[in-house]
Amino acid sequence: MKPAWDKLMGEYKDSSTILIADVDCTAAGKPLCDANGVQGFPTIKHGDPASLEDYQSGRSYDDLAKFAKTLKPLCSPLNMDLCDDEQRAKIEEIQAMSEADRDAKIEEYEQQIKDAEENFQTELKALQNKYETISKEKEDTIQAVKDSGLALLKSVAAAANKGKEDL
Repeated sequence: MKPAWDKLMGEYKDSSTILIADVDCTAAGKPLCDANGVQGFPTIKHGDPASLEDYQSGRSYDDLAKFAKTLKPLCSPLNMDLCDDEQRAKIEEIQAMSEADRDAKIEEYEQQIKDAEENFQTELKALQNKYETISKEKEDTIQAVKDSGLALLKSVAAAANKGKEDL
């Protein structure tokens, strides 16, 4: 993926509206990566720099280039001219909130995301445990069947069929 990414960065290096860059999360870029929830590498983020989203599509050059063509400046408090009336009204509503209220709302939404992730992890663990249980039950059943004489039955059946063929 690195060569494809480097090629894409070169194509957009002079863009005044789109930034395609890489960040070394193990060095000077670590605080930026931590602030944006980067946990694995490579991770691709896009969107408003204050609220980046995960890129989940293909990693080939063609996939990345196709996605990059869809990128454009977004409606935001710094780009109100890009907002429609509904977006502008929502931004103005949020701007009218006190800082404490905004912070509380951000915390509430982030908690909902954290709760969803914790629920996912809990349910995933339960599924993994269930899988392990039914997998063990299957293995135990197969072994019990084999131990009860399946191989001997097959051997006797094969010998009986061979005897019939000889007639």
